[in-house]
Formats: sequence, C-alpha cells, structure tokens
Amino acid sequence: MTHKFPGPFKAVLFDLDGTLLDTLEDLAISLNSILEKHGYPTHSLDQCRMLVGFGMKALVQSSLPEQYRGDAIVEPLMKEMQESYSIHWKENSRPYEGIGQLLDTIDKLGLKKAILSNKPDRFTQLCADELLSPWRFDAVMGYREGYAHKPDPQGALLLAGILGVEPSSILYVGDSGIDMETATASGMYPLGVLWGFRPEKELVDAGAAILASSPDEIIALLDPVDKI
Repeated sequence: MTHKFPGPFKAVLFDLDGTLLDTLEDLAISLNSILEKHGYPTHSLDQCRMLVGFGMKALVQSSLPEQYRGDAIVEPLMKEMQESYSIHWKENSRPYEGIGQLLDTIDKLGLKKAILSNKPDRFTQLCADELLSPWRFDAVMGYREGYAHKPDPQGALLLAGILGVEPSSILYVGDSGIDMETATASGMYPLGVLWGFRPEKELVDAGAAILASSPDEIIALLDPVDKI
C-alpha cells in the first residue's frame, strides 16, 4: 500500500478487463486467430497484456506491423476481431479471485458501483451480465460511438452523473495507467490494482494514489472493521 486512503466513498467505479475479470486469454485467442488468418505475426499472452486496454480498434492496430496500420487494413480486421471475440469471449474469462467478496462488501456497505471499459459496449454488457451475474451494477458502460475512449474523462463523468455522486466521492479502481489518468482527469480517487494486466510502475507513473495487491486489501480499506 502507498499513501493514506481518504474515504469514505459513496461509490466505486471499476475498470473491467484486468480489474474485475481476467479476459486476457480470450482476447489473445480472438486477436491471434485473425492475425494468423491474414498472415500477420501473432502475439504471446505477455505481449497481448501490453496491447489491450486502449479499445478494440487500437488493439488490432497496435498488433500489426507498422506498415499495415492504416484504416484500410485495420477497419475490416477489427470487424473480424469482433466476430471472433463474439465466439470466444467467455471461454476462459472469469472474475479474479476475491472479486466476489469485494463486490459483496460494497453491497453490504450500501455503496453504488459501476463499470467503465474501453471494450465495445455490447461486450462490456455481456461480460457484466453473464460473468458478473450475481451482482447488480448501477451503471455499465463500454465504448460507444460518439464518446471518447479513456483516459478522456467523458465516460467517467457521465457515470458519476448517472450515479448521482460527486466525482470526489468516487473510488476509481483499475489496473492500467489509462485508468489512473482517467480517475485523475475526472476528479476521482485513483486506486491501482496489481493483479491485472499492467506493471506497478505504469500505475504509479500515471498517478495511482494507492495500490492494492488483492481485493482483500480494498475490502479492508472500505470496511476496516470487517474481519477478513
């Protein structure tokens, strides 16, 4: 842990991939299937770990050799990526260990909770509905046409309005520098998780005010009297 945790908060805003859900393998399977089909180099899980998080178009674009990153190539490949992911999206994806207990604690405390992802909205909704079905989120938002990707604060501020909570009273939980930048830009409190896709240094450099190595640590911060 680093820095003093301020609290109390009225809501928790979560990133999805790498924070609530381990989706890396299914994303990698979908991406590599289209790359291999068209004769482009494929990527290991560790390589994919550093490519995801910026949105699906950016994922496809950054996975290609530089000379093939123009829209004429990327756009049709992105459509194929979406088709592939619609098949593979829940083959291996699952909540991280301890996430259920964290969400239960948030409910017990009466806090509001929401999800903000750069994943296309329809996949974000699917993941929330099926992989996190025991819990009800007050709002779920993936990338939608007409809205900016994170780290632009547009989506986070929209969700704050839907929740009816001032940004300064929202704990933002994410696993990437993009998430920490989004939290800071929107006036939320940035908590970086170390079980996700990105290294600690990226989180710290991007402004994480506090770090958690497990969901239990967030539970202890939100509810200090809870015996874990």
